[in-house]
Amino acid sequence: MPANNRIDEIIRVLKSSNKRFKPPAVTKVSHERDPFLVLISCLLSLRTKDEVTSAASERLFSLAKTPEEMLRLSTADIEDAIYPVGFYRRKSVQIQDISKCLVEQYGSEVPDKIDELLKLKGVGRKTANIVVTLGFGKPGIAVDTHVHRISNRFGLVATKTPDQTEFELRRILPVAYWRDFNDLLVVHGQNVCKPVSPRCSECLISRWCGKIGVERSR
Repeated sequence: MPANNRIDEIIRVLKSSNKRFKPPAVTKVSHERDPFLVLISCLLSLRTKDEVTSAASERLFSLAKTPEEMLRLSTADIEDAIYPVGFYRRKSVQIQDISKCLVEQYGSEVPDKIDELLKLKGVGRKTANIVVTLGFGKPGIAVDTHVHRISNRFGLVATKTPDQTEFELRRILPVAYWRDFNDLLVVHGQNVCKPVSPRCSECLISRWCGKIGVERSR
């Protein structure tokens, strides 16, 4: 049966099976319920492994946890704190630019709407959706490489880009699943549904998967 006809079961099984794995770095930061920390941690996570993101976030947030505090740091201070995240020099500038924009245009508050978040330098749809869902607890679907790949591999969607995947998932997924969908598929993609040679033999939702594009599996 097609995966989109069994979405309730897929979500239920993923929630249970994912408990054996570590949550994504940004999800751990979100436990503090601070949209600014979620935003900055998400920026750090781009093109960066989770363990590096976690360590860099801890070092940076030990120095600054608000836009005002971040502006008191130099770009060199931020670079030292977040190294070796990917593109750390560029991200240090982005963090200061975003902090300045939040202070001057948003009263030091992170906006809770995707369209407003997209106005911040360096913020794309994935980051905006993560801030909305993890920072504010509002509905949104963040689509990264794992969500895009697995949604297509399963046969839930047939799309070419992450943005197309987001809008198609918004159309077919019950709103109740939007907030959790990114976390569930990111953890599943990091540990089981790998880009190359996925671990289908140990995947508890394999029976519903179309395995589209899978040439070799374990």
